[in-house]
Amino acid sequence: MQKISRRSFLKAGLAAAGTVGISGLALPSSLRGADQTPLATLIDIRKCVGCEACVDACKEANADKFPQPQKPFPKMYPSRVKVSDWSDKKEVRNRLTPYTWVFIQSAEVVVDGEKQTLTFPRRCMHCQNPPCADLCPWGAARKLENGITLIHADICLGGQKCKAVCPWSIPEQQTGVGLYLDILPSLAGNGVMFKCDRCYNRLEKGSLPACIENCPENVQTIGPREEIVRQAHAIAKEIGGYIYGETENGGTNTLYVSPVPFETLNKAVEKGPGQPHFNKVGDSMAHADNLAKAMIIAPFAGLAAGAVRCYKAAKTIAASADKGAQEEK
Repeated sequence: MQKISRRSFLKAGLAAAGTVGISGLALPSSLRGADQTPLATLIDIRKCVGCEACVDACKEANADKFPQPQKPFPKMYPSRVKVSDWSDKKEVRNRLTPYTWVFIQSAEVVVDGEKQTLTFPRRCMHCQNPPCADLCPWGAARKLENGITLIHADICLGGQKCKAVCPWSIPEQQTGVGLYLDILPSLAGNGVMFKCDRCYNRLEKGSLPACIENCPENVQTIGPREEIVRQAHAIAKEIGGYIYGETENGGTNTLYVSPVPFETLNKAVEKGPGQPHFNKVGDSMAHADNLAKAMIIAPFAGLAAGAVRCYKAAKTIAASADKGAQEEK
């Protein structure tokens, strides 16, 4: 009950204050744009109170990107291909879904001899060398120069390769949306994959990601990765803490600082589908087989992405021509 009332209090306080002093924050001009300095975010676990303001802000800011599936869904072949439908569960908040790109995880641990419940936002780690982008056969996922890993919904066929190769199994599938409905509705990938895109469209305009802007406790900090890593080490040194994300999977652009070891957090968090772990993760793209696959896939993925864009352009032109013909009649 204490946690719920605290969350309600914080939300009411934010509404009353109109988020003064928070919504006015913005990125420096030197960090704006889609292809600028590689950015990272630092999540200070000590500061999070589990209010879920970041979850609400993410859902509101990205609502127009969320899937709107067409029903009934095409019957898939082979029949073992399962439907993944979250359209009637949009308000699920205890895991990642196509409609929930950030959620609050919790762990009951001992800090300085006292039992505490630590809470922290979980979302895409935005790897520096993301296997989801390197190994996507359709070129739907790619890494931007500013450190964001983005899945292009208009190209994605929902084959879940990105989820399979992600060390944290982050991307989530929604059936009934995407290109597969136009080309091979019963045989293609069965939807589109969705995950946090770190509010790339807000960053392009110089605004902060919604989860950072609306956090009442300033849990997250965004900036050039080198600076974020230095901040993480400074905090860890100050509190005798621990860092996650600096080297995991070769380094990520989401870093965490914790007052307890991440092995301890990993044992305490609830793990399962849509609930990422805090295990140690080696560099998955350092393996020769993955590197070879990436080299083979890359040119074909580029051709596939180009073909998809040509297809969509032709479809748009055809639709415009049909509309013009109808108007002439």
